[in-house]
Amino acid sequence: MATYLCPQDGTRAETTSLTWCCPVCRGPWDLDFEAAGRLSLDSLAGRVNSLWRYAEALPLSSPATSLGEGRTPLVPLTRTVSAKLDFLMPTLSFKDRGAVMLAELARRLSPERVVADSSGNAGTAVAAYCARAGLPCTVYVPEGTSPKKTEQIRAHGARLEIVPGDREATALAARAAADSPGTFYASHVFNPYFLHGTKTYVYEMWEDLGGRLPDAIAVPVGNGTLLLGAALATAELHAQGLIDERPALIAVQAEAVSPLAAAFHAGTDGLLDESGRAAAPTLAEGIAIPRPPRARQILAAVRESGGTFLTVTEDQIRKAQLDLAARGFYVETTGVACWAAVGDWTDRSVVVPLCGAGLKTGLAP
Repeated sequence: MATYLCPQDGTRAETTSLTWCCPVCRGPWDLDFEAAGRLSLDSLAGRVNSLWRYAEALPLSSPATSLGEGRTPLVPLTRTVSAKLDFLMPTLSFKDRGAVMLAELARRLSPERVVADSSGNAGTAVAAYCARAGLPCTVYVPEGTSPKKTEQIRAHGARLEIVPGDREATALAARAAADSPGTFYASHVFNPYFLHGTKTYVYEMWEDLGGRLPDAIAVPVGNGTLLLGAALATAELHAQGLIDERPALIAVQAEAVSPLAAAFHAGTDGLLDESGRAAAPTLAEGIAIPRPPRARQILAAVRESGGTFLTVTEDQIRKAQLDLAARGFYVETTGVACWAAVGDWTDRSVVVPLCGAGLKTGLAP
């Protein structure tokens, strides 16, 4: 039986409760969870062609809310760099991996309402899967969110709350609503079920590469949900003896909003003191997070893997989007950050996620 566990003070709570954060420190939960069994490549033959094929590694099973998410293609871009096409997910972003977990958990708990906050992609994913589950949903987004993303949220039947200010103001508004009785907070940051969904990104990579992983896995990092999911997966695969070595995690941020990169290169365990500094504008809106709640976990995961943080400029983002489009991949501006950072690597193998469709933002100005 899985339970919520606070990594800061050890507080526990049942996953059947609607408690969305640690009641002592108000920090995010981890999930105390043991895999149901050992995976093998042979055991996967004939299973459902979605992320639910990795049932032994997941904290939920037999979903009623699935849209067929997962099993996205892995395509070589150069001799050493490959791309995983997560923009081909049902709502056109990798956030479906975690959103289906949150919606399935919420369906089982039968709350009066679901709330979520997002810069766009997580909100569209939660809206879609709540629609699938028949759950009333409200999504909070910051003003300036791409119109195509807000249109998609509304299309799925969710109530849209546009919050004046930045991504952090939006999160605060959603957390205030989450404290109302009968509310399930479908937070891709605070709820660890989301991370256990995003870890399937690496399980798929491991399967498609014949039971191995590349030398490095590059991921764009704002709140760090894909990176922390990747860290979970590589740890689980290594613990089961399914990989010999864990790949380096290469975390990529926009230079304009790079609090984690600054902390990493300063050698600190947590964020530097920039409490009065607002987020600068960036084309990579999906990772423009000035104070990610899981900062310490993200920094520790990158260091433990032997990885590093890289940053990209706005011009590099523009050029990377056009370069990928010239190769046949139309990807949103956040989703091209890793290609901008490591696309010219030749000394080791690396996989980058193309994690959001270009139709969500259009071409960078």
